[in-house]
Amino acid sequence: MASSSELIVMRTSGISLQTIAKMLLSIGLVFALVTFLIGEIIAPISEKMAQRIRIQATDSVVAQDFQSGLWIKDGSSFVNVATVMPDTSLVDIRIYDFDAQFRLRNISHADKGYFEDDHWILSNVTQTKMHTSKSAQNNSVTSQFFKQTKWESLIRPELLNVLLVLPEKMSAWNLYSFIQYLHQNGQRSTRYQVALWSKLVYPLACLVMVMLALPFGFLQQRAGGISAKIFAGIFLGVVYQIMNRVFVHLGVLNDWSPLVSAISPTLLFLAAGLGMLYYVERR
Repeated sequence: MASSSELIVMRTSGISLQTIAKMLLSIGLVFALVTFLIGEIIAPISEKMAQRIRIQATDSVVAQDFQSGLWIKDGSSFVNVATVMPDTSLVDIRIYDFDAQFRLRNISHADKGYFEDDHWILSNVTQTKMHTSKSAQNNSVTSQFFKQTKWESLIRPELLNVLLVLPEKMSAWNLYSFIQYLHQNGQRSTRYQVALWSKLVYPLACLVMVMLALPFGFLQQRAGGISAKIFAGIFLGVVYQIMNRVFVHLGVLNDWSPLVSAISPTLLFLAAGLGMLYYVERR
């Protein structure tokens, strides 16, 4: 429309800039909703599939993610981890040890674990041992508690990094649920709150970018042509992404309001778009 001066013809025929903006925003709204749904439905499923492929290609340790948490086959043991934190520390760990005949020997439960000096350090560990004999009457179960203990395992932080889903790739509902979990356990959730608000603000960002593109349609052809406008659009998109990342990291580091961190770049571009529309209207 801009290349054939249709927008200028629409203006001269009496159609106001506000009407043209509403038409473009209605189209942009459909695009924003479609991309939001893709991010909420298709992207998380695709990320799970990519995880499985990366697991198979990265390590001999077998892992799978279920509602009860992450399950990992570690030699003759099966490990259940409720939560893998962004720093690859583990929360709510259960280790099931089996013998060569696949009989359960030990069950260990630890509140937390972190990797140090080629092994894991587990804290608040309850270890239950199964003592079996030929006579069923002599079977017994003993339980011990350790404030801290070492755990030798094939599992490495590199594998957990492959399994870890970045907050930006989680769905809004999963982010909300995980934020509630972190709050209940007294842990920081700023990064996840910023990611949640960024997802909720994204449809508005799409509309702002559409509105920001409108003034370029009224520029004269001699002011650079289509190639210059395409370059300007790409440049603005890159600048928006950079600003978005900068505000996210600044918000996490300085403990800003998650909403402010997520919406600030969009508001700045909204102000720029309104200013450009005002300039076009006054010409």
